[in-house]
Amino acid sequence: MDADNKIIEETPHRAGFVNIVGNPNVGKSTLMNDLVGERISIITSKAQTTRHRIMGIVNTPEYQIVYSDTPGVLKPKYKLQESMLEFSEGALTDADILLYVTDVVEDPEKNKEYLDRVAKEDVPVLLVINKIDLLKGDGELEKLVAQWHERLPKAEIFPTSATEHFNIDNLKNRIVELLPPSPPFFGKDALTDKPARFFVTEIIREKLLLNYDKEIPYSTEVIVEKFDEKENAIHIMAVIYVERDSQKGIIIGKAGEKIKKVGIEARQDIEKFFGKKVFLEMFVKVEKDWRNRENKLRAFGYLE
Repeated sequence: MDADNKIIEETPHRAGFVNIVGNPNVGKSTLMNDLVGERISIITSKAQTTRHRIMGIVNTPEYQIVYSDTPGVLKPKYKLQESMLEFSEGALTDADILLYVTDVVEDPEKNKEYLDRVAKEDVPVLLVINKIDLLKGDGELEKLVAQWHERLPKAEIFPTSATEHFNIDNLKNRIVELLPPSPPFFGKDALTDKPARFFVTEIIREKLLLNYDKEIPYSTEVIVEKFDEKENAIHIMAVIYVERDSQKGIIIGKAGEKIKKVGIEARQDIEKFFGKKVFLEMFVKVEKDWRNRENKLRAFGYLE
């Protein structure tokens, strides 16, 4: 009995930062939500839905994993995307384990420069080939694995389907094995490093992405101006910023129908997220060309 106790005492607590990187629209957010077991990152079929680094934290008595979902790597067209790229590049420098996510249709040479940097990393790299449920023919997976092994020879390869939860448990187990000995970085009851308001803005942004076409959702930013939480209810006031007057009209819609639909859908999800009754007020304001203005990007939390 004493010997058993001694073994338990000598097993050190492990903790580490697991950064999830890759190109847009390969399923990074779906994977992170599956690994964390909570809906933390926006999931839509549209690219570039994640704009910040979002941390999701998994705790057990033996370990703490700090997952970080990053914006997809892309060539920046305006200052907002430059900031998003900085979040993704920063993920390479502070990881204990790197999860590089691709899928079954992506060209292994897409964003070659970023991939070259991943290949040089000294930390363990786990290459996740996501969406394998979309493969049709025999031998396709073996061919893909061989291609990626040639491209990232040091990486361990995990074919997965995040939507089907296929091979996710094996991936989790390997992550736990690779964690370095360390005390926890966050409180053991923490789920994320983001405040409650952040998730309100993410839920509203998700509804904008799902309800509007083309450039409109990418031209919007959501700021929560009031978050008044009581025991049984939360009163939220949020402002949707757009870049042009014409976009404001599109967001509001005829007789306010469009914004009303977004408000209902967002409120239902916010109520599920917090487990409380929510009163949500939303307003639309024009902030000309905000994606290219440093003062606005700073105010909106994209620049230090």
